[in-house]
Amino acid sequence: MYDDEPMPVARVPDFRGQVLAVNRVERLLRRVARALDAAGVPYAVIGGNAVAAWVSTVDEGAVRATKDVDILLRRADLPTAAAALQRAGLVEHEVLGVTMFLDRRRPNPKTGAHVIFAGERVRAHSAHPAPDVTSAVRSTAGFLIVDLPALLGMKLEAFRDIDRVHIRDLLSVALIDEALAANLPDDLRARLREIQASPERGHG
Repeated sequence: MYDDEPMPVARVPDFRGQVLAVNRVERLLRRVARALDAAGVPYAVIGGNAVAAWVSTVDEGAVRATKDVDILLRRADLPTAAAALQRAGLVEHEVLGVTMFLDRRRPNPKTGAHVIFAGERVRAHSAHPAPDVTSAVRSTAGFLIVDLPALLGMKLEAFRDIDRVHIRDLLSVALIDEALAANLPDDLRARLREIQASPERGHG
């Protein structure tokens, strides 16, 4: 190595960053939920946080951390929601067609609150629209969480790698039974069977 070349930086594993990230997501979730509840805006927490909330009802040790917050809103409620969230220090942005709310002090799209609109297709090729905000239950933490059938349907409709992992998490704690599967549309039930037939597991 030449004398003027910088020395390589030694990286040491550190769990503090992970803990801080988890705490940051929880604080954001609380800010969003409290602001929307205070404004009387119907909503439902969806995505990884909803999966974690349901999994924790069976096994807290099986909960998987997530890096952002996903919220189901009616499009007609967006102006009221935006005003409420702005008062909570969150500003509205749109990135690649996705509406999100970012911390005014740290406007990072990767760690913001992302909005899915109720009753609308998330992508142009989606076969099924997102559920309504009425498909929600109040959690013990006080948040409105999308109910299990609607959550499973959304995860099967999206069917990305992370969605398949989340479905395996739900399967691993026996939250998905035959009665729940029987009420799925045929195409989504076929996707569930595909995951059930795979030997992969949601947790390593």
